[in-house]
Amino acid sequence: MDRKAEINRKTKETSVSVLLDLDGKGESAIQTGVGFFDHMLEGFARHGLFDLKVCVTGDLQVDDHHTIEDTGIVLGTAIREAIGDKQGIRRYGSSILPMDETLVMTALDLGGRPWFSFDGSFSTERCGDMGTQMVREFFYAVSYTAGMNLHMRILEGRNDHHKIEALFKSFARALDEAVSIDPRIAGILSTKGSL
Repeated sequence: MDRKAEINRKTKETSVSVLLDLDGKGESAIQTGVGFFDHMLEGFARHGLFDLKVCVTGDLQVDDHHTIEDTGIVLGTAIREAIGDKQGIRRYGSSILPMDETLVMTALDLGGRPWFSFDGSFSTERCGDMGTQMVREFFYAVSYTAGMNLHMRILEGRNDHHKIEALFKSFARALDEAVSIDPRIAGILSTKGSL
């Protein structure tokens, strides 16, 4: 089964290209123009064992908002496309992930009904060249375009770099679990028979 998707999106504000392989080895080539965001996407690919290529040209002379939000829109679309008909996938995934003093939780459902819940805060306005407000905006965009029910919590933490990195890694591990094929599942994991 080939679970890959290539999505391109061009607006007056950004040009975004994403190539995603759900059954990869964690290899990535990321170029968004926002260094800290690149680092987070590299961690997402590595810890989810997804192969990911992202190339973005955005209006960074304004700020990083459109670049990061639009990348989330395109990545979410790629996730939805790569999953395909959802035959045999585990559908649900969760991860509680520690990183030094930080502890985060991610739980998600690929049932097709988008919802996003985020509980956490940051003490700084930026990590490197990325606005900390954009963490929530990114995951919101991913969840809604992927048709994903996504809950994220920062349970403990002081360092914003650790909090954000743990969120991206936790999301990766939860998504990897949810998209995994379970040979015991005949068809789609739903009592309705469809998602």
